Amino acid sequence: FDGMSQDPVATAASNNPALSTLVTAVKAAGLVDTLNNAENITVFAPTNDAFDKIPPATLKKVLADKKTLTAILTGHVTSPKLSPTDLAGDHTSLSKSTIKVTGSGEDFTVDGTSKVVCGNVQTANATVYIIDTVLLPKS
Repeated sequence: FDGMSQDPVATAASNNPALSTLVTAVKAAGLVDTLNNAENITVFAPTNDAFDKIPPATLKKVLADKKTLTAILTGHVTSPKLSPTDLAGDHTSLSKSTIKVTGSGEDFTVDGTSKVVCGNVQTANATVYIIDTVLLPKS
């Protein structure tokens, strides 16, 4: 994760093997430029293992549905950059959903289901929190 600091967030993620499914999804949704050009954002980035929790047929269907995929992915991004001291609380995502973060120190939970497994990773334009479960819309 240390090698991610020089690149914008989508490019940085593409250089991290633990985030390859996320990168595939971001490319399928056409969000690479959006994320790379955004300034001062926080990204909750699901690991490959997080995506593996989704049944393969469901994941394949979502990856082929750009509108749904975009809503899911933008639900993982908020602004501004959040430091660990600012992380707990309710944050509005780019998809206008609420990202609820609880915890403190190095122990945070996102939306009641997803644990932050690696936090405060800096990229050129974002702070990234690596999470173990994909955040899905409430509906």
